Amino acid sequence: QVHLVESGGGLVQTGGSLTLSCAASGGRTFSSYAMGWFRQAPGKEREFVAYINGHSAVVDYAEAVKGRFTVTRYNADNTGWLHMNSLKPEDTARYYCAAAFAVAGRSPTDYEFWGQGTQVTVSS
Repeated sequence: QVHLVESGGGLVQTGGSLTLSCAASGGRTFSSYAMGWFRQAPGKEREFVAYINGHSAVVDYAEAVKGRFTVTRYNADNTGWLHMNSLKPEDTARYYCAAAFAVAGRSPTDYEFWGQGTQVTVSS
């Protein structure tokens, strides 16, 4: 069982930056897990944001965030990050990190473990 805790959310103005963290504990060696970032705005479905595989060799981004967001991880610290730049009001949502053993994709159903989320609000 992997326990995930996100942090780093907050209120930021349009064009600003935030970095979200995802701290993992328990389960197998952290590098065994692929990590995904998702977000969910009120009244909307949870949507894929970014993906990074266990050894950071493969990353993937939703078109809406490509070029603005960067996903990274440091396995020695059991931590992953989502670096968000040039934030827009439409980025406002609750952001979740998720973990899946071995590989995963863009679907939330690919992931077994989820954090509680952290709120990001971008003011116009």
